[in-house]
Amino acid sequence: MTELQDKDLIGAVFGVAVIALAYFFAGDKYFPLFLGLGVLISILPIILHMIKDNKINNEKENMFLEFARNLVESVKTGTPISKSIINMTGKDYGALTPHIDKLGNQISLGVPLNIALTYFARDVQNRSISRSLTLIGQAERAGGDIGQILEAVAGAVNMADKLKKERKAAISTLVSQGYIIFLVFIVIILVLQFRILPMVSGISDVGGSLGFGGAGVNPSVDQREISNAFLYLILTQGFFTGLTIGKLAENDIKAGVKHSFALMFLSFIASTIANIILGG
Repeated sequence: MTELQDKDLIGAVFGVAVIALAYFFAGDKYFPLFLGLGVLISILPIILHMIKDNKINNEKENMFLEFARNLVESVKTGTPISKSIINMTGKDYGALTPHIDKLGNQISLGVPLNIALTYFARDVQNRSISRSLTLIGQAERAGGDIGQILEAVAGAVNMADKLKKERKAAISTLVSQGYIIFLVFIVIILVLQFRILPMVSGISDVGGSLGFGGAGVNPSVDQREISNAFLYLILTQGFFTGLTIGKLAENDIKAGVKHSFALMFLSFIASTIANIILGG
């Protein structure tokens, strides 16, 4: 679970400062743009923190597979599992290294293996690793063929990792299509905002001058209100599209936060540039 740190709140402070300054100095015309910019600045450190945590979590899973393989090889030579774990302390297992070192130190100090594995699972905070450690602890307590069980656990972890990579590769095309479809959606919204609505508004004006009911468009609606409404529309669409992409690609809706941020940032930039160039 992602825990926010003090440095992650720096972006929020800057974002609030941007919004506050825009509220007093930017005026009604440009305030919505600075509001969106302030929100993006506020959540950027949090998004980067979540991306970093996700990367570390994936590294832990990969390194646990390597750890399980080494443990299987050591136990098969006749070395007890506790001694095998102690022998692995000091080796490089990436993000998992401090946890393995702590596990080995606890066992060397006389902490029972089951309790040490429980602490290990709690510190790692990874569901797949926790399930594997629970199985190893129960097998050791039951007194079965620990080598065979460890090999089965390593095989299961390896298969899960392989399926995860195959799924990610198969979904990558769908992720690209999701981004392309969203870009098309932005283009359609901008065409509707800057081409279709002004045209319909003009027809409404002509109809009103001839005594007809018009096209149902109120010509007195402020263009800035329309612009803001479309901006909020594409930002909302980008947020939920990103969550959907994350769920499809990595089977984790939290992984979609980075996609949501990317699409919302893209929406904000596209809307801002379009309003500057086409908004008059």
